[in-house]
Amino acid sequence: MTTPTARTEAPSIQLGSGDKVAVVAGSGRLPVEVAEGLARQNHAPLVVLVRGETDQRAAFAPFESMEIGLGEFASALSSLRRRGITHMVLAGGIGRRPAWREFRPSLSLLRHLPRALAALRRGDDGLLTVLIRTIEREGIKVVGAHEIVPDLLAVEGPMSRERPRAADWPDIDAAYAAARAIGALDIGQGTVAIGGRVIAVEGIEGTDGLLERVKALRSHGRLAGKSRGVLVKCAKPGQELRADLPAIGPATVDMAHAAGLAGIGVEAGRALVLDVGDLVERADALGLFVVGLPRERTP
Repeated sequence: MTTPTARTEAPSIQLGSGDKVAVVAGSGRLPVEVAEGLARQNHAPLVVLVRGETDQRAAFAPFESMEIGLGEFASALSSLRRRGITHMVLAGGIGRRPAWREFRPSLSLLRHLPRALAALRRGDDGLLTVLIRTIEREGIKVVGAHEIVPDLLAVEGPMSRERPRAADWPDIDAAYAAARAIGALDIGQGTVAIGGRVIAVEGIEGTDGLLERVKALRSHGRLAGKSRGVLVKCAKPGQELRADLPAIGPATVDMAHAAGLAGIGVEAGRALVLDVGDLVERADALGLFVVGLPRERTP
């Protein structure tokens, strides 16, 4: 097994003794790693479980927690302030937008409603930006998972024993360019290239759905006989980096292998690598490469 290079960076957000962080936990491993990272820094978090979205509940048993519905978020901010919350991390996936009937009316929500309606028309990035501004207007500072636990950030260069072959770089470059292009349009963060051309891009279904489609496309006549290929994920140009950074984990490696791909590339410094030890172990066992790509890579 390849051992990833140790990261010793200090968090870019220095918490004081009186600070308390709320981790809003969507789906996946990211909120767990943030909560555990805070605990290692002697800052026990308050975990906000999102009804219908949080899927790692057992992992949060050691921590103080509360549960809210998506429509209760704005009205819960005053409660969080009363509980001493000074900072907030938005971590993990949210699979749906709440229906209007789910919203709990409050003066805070009514104050921000016009901005929220405008943001819904601008897409996910616009909605995240307004959400963060709403939280901070209520006196809670929003910070990114990578600012609290910098070890989660992808490093530049190979993370696995396997390295990209010379023939893989045209796929990496094509997928990287396409990922930036769809990111600029607020469509998604990942693309797959095989044989030097992009064959699938991430949409609303996310990376798992993208890789499932690629697996199905392997039987397509135009891909017949083509092997290898690569998944590349990068941040959207100009996106709000305090939420929704692209992420990969061990399950991404398994799904990429099932889709017949040779490896995964992620943008160094602007993508998260979850359960890195397990991820590298899976990649080495399956013979996939995982590589951190420079932000300004030139083919």
